[in-house]
Amino acid sequence: MGILSHLSIIHLLWAAMVFCQYEDYDFEDEYGDEPNQHPYYFNPNTQAEVPHFPFPVECARECFCPSAFPLSMYCDHRKLKTIPNIPSHVQQLYLQHNDIEAVPAGPFTNVTFLREINLSHNKIKFHMIDHGVFAKLSNLVQLHLQHNQLEEFPSPLPSSLERLLLGFNRISQLPGNALEGLPNVTMLDLCNNFLDDSALKGKPFSNLKNLMQLNLCNNKLQTMPPDLPSSLMYLSLENNSISYIPENYFNRLPKIIALRMSQNNLQNIPRNTFNLPNLVELNLGHNKLKQVFYIPRSLQHLYIEGNDIENINITLMCPSIDLMNINQLTYLRVDQNKLTVPISTYAFFCFPHIRTIYYGEQNGNLSKATQLRTAVFRRFLTPEEYDEAEENHETHDHETEEDHETEDSYFHPYF
Repeated sequence: MGILSHLSIIHLLWAAMVFCQYEDYDFEDEYGDEPNQHPYYFNPNTQAEVPHFPFPVECARECFCPSAFPLSMYCDHRKLKTIPNIPSHVQQLYLQHNDIEAVPAGPFTNVTFLREINLSHNKIKFHMIDHGVFAKLSNLVQLHLQHNQLEEFPSPLPSSLERLLLGFNRISQLPGNALEGLPNVTMLDLCNNFLDDSALKGKPFSNLKNLMQLNLCNNKLQTMPPDLPSSLMYLSLENNSISYIPENYFNRLPKIIALRMSQNNLQNIPRNTFNLPNLVELNLGHNKLKQVFYIPRSLQHLYIEGNDIENINITLMCPSIDLMNINQLTYLRVDQNKLTVPISTYAFFCFPHIRTIYYGEQNGNLSKATQLRTAVFRRFLTPEEYDEAEENHETHDHETEEDHETEDSYFHPYF
C-alpha cells in the first residue's frame, strides 16, 4: 500500500505540473497579442469557448504543432505551394516564407477560432484569393500579407480585424469602400506599394475611427493623405514626394505622438504646423528645408539632418521660455546640413533637458563635406540622469553614422 500511495502522489504532482504549464502561458508575451484582449489558455477545468484538446493535438502533416502551444500551427519556411487543411481548434496560423500563390476557401472551412494568420513572404496575387475567405473568419484579429504580389486591396475583410499588414506589395488603388466595415482596425501598414494621390481621393481612412498607426512610407504620394481619423497617433510617410504640409493639417490630429516624413521634398514649414500637445518624435531628415520651425514643448527627438539649413534659429524653435512648462527636447540631429558654427548656447536655456546634439559632417558650399569642431555635443548628466540614460542605451563611448541609421528605422515592428 505504501508504494501505491507514493506512486499516486507522484502522479498527482506530475499532473499538476503539466496543468500549470498551460495555465501560465500567455500568447501576448510571445506574439504581441492585443493588450486588452484576454488570451485563451489551455485549461481543461474552465468553460471557455475553446474545446478540450486530446493529446496529441491534431496537426496538418506538413506543419508542426508543439504540445506547449496547442492553439498554434507552424507551417513556415517549408516550401509549401498550397495551404494545408487547418484543424478547427487553431488560433494562430503561421505560413510565412513559403511559395503559396493562392488562398482558397477549402482549408478554412471549419476554422472557428482563428485569430492570427501570417501569410507574409509568399507569392499571393489578389485574383487568387477566394472572395470572402477572410471575411468569414469572425474572430480574426491580425492578418499578415506583406511581401506578396497583391495588386489590389484584399477586401472584404472581417469586422473583428485589428491589425492589417500589407507592406511590400503592388497595391496602387484603394477603392472608397475598401476599408468600410472595419471599425476595430488600430494599425494599417501599406508601406512599399504603388499608392499615389489619386488612390486616396476616396478618403479611404476617414471611417477608421480607432486607427492609431498608419504606415504609408515608400509610395508615390505628392500631398498629405486626406481626412485621417482623429484617433491617429503614429504616422509614417517616409520616402514619398510630398512637397508641403497645409498650415492647419494637424488640427484634426491632436493625438499624434510620432511623425516620420524623411526623404520627401519639403521646403518650408508653416509656423504652427507642429503645434501638437503630444508630439514626442519628429523626423524631417533628408528634405529641402532651409530654416528651422516651431517645435512643441512635448517634443523629445528631432531629426532634421540632410537638409539645406545654414543657421539654427533657436528663437523660431522656442519663441518663449515657460518655467512651468519646460521644453522636453533631449536629442537633436542636424548633420549633413550647411552649418558653419555650433548652435547658440541660448538653446540650453530653451531646452534644459537636451543631452545630445549630433552635428556630424556638414555639406557647406564645398564639394566635400566638412566637420565642425564639435561633432557630437553631450551635456553633462547628473548621476540620476546618467543611470537613466544607461538603462535606455542613450550613452555610448563612440557615435557613428551607422548608429543613427538604426535610429532612423521605421516604426518597429510597427507600433
